[in-house]
Amino acid sequence: MAQTAYDFDALQMDGSTVPLSNYRGQVLLIVNTASACGFTPQFKGLEALHREYGGKGLVVLGFPCNQFAGQDPGSNEEIASFCALNYGVSFPMMAKIDVNGAAASPLYRWLAAEAPGLLGSKAIKWNFTKFLVGTDGQVIRRYAPQEAPENLAGDIEAALASA
Repeated sequence: MAQTAYDFDALQMDGSTVPLSNYRGQVLLIVNTASACGFTPQFKGLEALHREYGGKGLVVLGFPCNQFAGQDPGSNEEIASFCALNYGVSFPMMAKIDVNGAAASPLYRWLAAEAPGLLGSKAIKWNFTKFLVGTDGQVIRRYAPQEAPENLAGDIEAALASA
């Protein structure tokens, strides 16, 4: 049974596997994303966090998901191109996943169990739900989709300072 975020693997856009243990000792901001969502402009704020704190130990990981109103129907290649062209995304974008249900990514099942949402809900409610993971691989906090990335800066700085 997984004990930390580092116990999981993710698929990159090109289909290759990346062990999250590659990021051991860094702070992770894990976000389920979508290209056609009202929150899609948050890519700009996520990229700003990546640029500001990436050199200090933050890794933003985007996980496209098409489970909410079909808002990310494209292929991995189309999603990667959209993110780069429209928002200058340079942080790692992983292959499209499910975050809820029988086919949910094991990482997301673990994240949701570790940091339940409102009223203890384990389900991911919408695109751009964010999870902050400390340098020890443990979930620090879950953020609602409407929480703007720039509002996470204080928590990110605290997590980086505790490294």
